[in-house]
Amino acid sequence: MDELVKKALAKWPNVPHCYGWLGLDARGGWRMRDAHAQQLQLPGDKIAHAALLGFINRNYDHDEQGCWFFQNGPQRVYLNLEATPFIARSDPQHGFVLHTGAPLEAVDAAFLCDNGALILQHGGLVAQVDDRDMAQVMGLLRLDDQPVGDEALLAWLELPGGVLTLQHGGQTIAVQPLAQSQVPQHFGFQRRPQPV
Repeated sequence: MDELVKKALAKWPNVPHCYGWLGLDARGGWRMRDAHAQQLQLPGDKIAHAALLGFINRNYDHDEQGCWFFQNGPQRVYLNLEATPFIARSDPQHGFVLHTGAPLEAVDAAFLCDNGALILQHGGLVAQVDDRDMAQVMGLLRLDDQPVGDEALLAWLELPGGVLTLQHGGQTIAVQPLAQSQVPQHFGFQRRPQPV
């Protein structure tokens, strides 16, 4: 967290929290959601300003209830998550990089959802792979130690049979099936925090 933010929190500790005005889409884009976007359940405008993106990324955290927020000075801006708290992109140097720009240091577990989304976990960090990178990531998947094609993967999603694995960082990681509807509960985060 930025030092300036820590000082603002100390100076104004009781600023009300903000809900619904910021979102993270399934491709790692921060979205500003004005009243119009909130009313119509729209994703909002994608933030493109580099300095603002850096500020948000450095001050992104979560509370004990699994609600993710951006600490904007003294105000906590809770955000809507379209997918998971982090989005991962494939990267030739690091394997995977998070939407914040940080490399995903390791993958402890992998999950393939019934909608085809691949979710990676490292400790408490949970990141869905950007769907635009799934074609490249397909080359890292194996079914019973054999490269897996689209049809075999779709069949596995319908009725998991055989051992699906992800090859990453010299490791073989078992891929577990997971219903998309169960993702927030399974990993302990909230997609749409609400005022208490």
